[in-house]
Amino acid sequence: MTIEEIIDKALIEDIGIGDHTSLSTIPKSATGKAHLLVKEDGILSGMEVAEQIFRKTDKHLAFFPLLNDGDKIHVGDIAFTVEGSSASILMAERLVLNFMQRMSGIATSTALYVNELTGLKAKVLDTRKTTPLLRELEKMAVRHGGGHNHRFGLYDMIMIKDNHVDFAGGISKAIDAANDYLKINQLNLQIEIEVRSFDELQQVLDKGGVNRIMLDNFKPEDLKKAVEIINGRFETEASGGITLETIRAYAQTNVDFISVGALTHHIKSLDLSLKAF
Repeated sequence: MTIEEIIDKALIEDIGIGDHTSLSTIPKSATGKAHLLVKEDGILSGMEVAEQIFRKTDKHLAFFPLLNDGDKIHVGDIAFTVEGSSASILMAERLVLNFMQRMSGIATSTALYVNELTGLKAKVLDTRKTTPLLRELEKMAVRHGGGHNHRFGLYDMIMIKDNHVDFAGGISKAIDAANDYLKINQLNLQIEIEVRSFDELQQVLDKGGVNRIMLDNFKPEDLKKAVEIINGRFETEASGGITLETIRAYAQTNVDFISVGALTHHIKSLDLSLKAF
């Protein structure tokens, strides 16, 4: 779903047939100004979304950005100002805050993980553990926090996980089937496969036919050994229960990527407020 589609549906959900409170209490001719006040330190995300929300609510609203997505923000900072119809500003207010607070929370959390990897080659990846229909926005927020996006859905990568292997009848059969499928359907997609043990890893190395190996729930010492065994023949990715406290130990194994589902599914929204002035 595109950002525009998300905003359109969100406006319908929130406004419905009209903001009766604003329409009944504020004169149609009333105009005003408001700004986004930062009330918690973090990383800003959602400026582009906020501007689109205001413009879709009322094309005559004037939006003035003062900061950029990805900027470090501190208590008391002003991210943007908006001017125009007072009723229109109030109609857009909650939706702007709902998106920006969550997106900034994701960006802020992502930045903490990214900062733990300073000086190391590993890149932090998100996952598909996102809020349904909000994936585009949540993955955008990950990028604003300095992270990288894994696949966006089931359609843009072959990701052979444990259940696929089990249902396919083994690693070799699963890899063959995936490559045959891509050839028959003339698709140019990367193939990644998950392994849960050194035995499964050796089966993949013997078979080949993939682009990346996901080493799932390997402890750092085992991950280091696995990365050494792979020896650059395939991209490597660590996953499974990796936290802010442990991520650097995983990155020190020389793994290429570290996927962290918590970037998008275990988030505290950042405190922001839209204030009239």
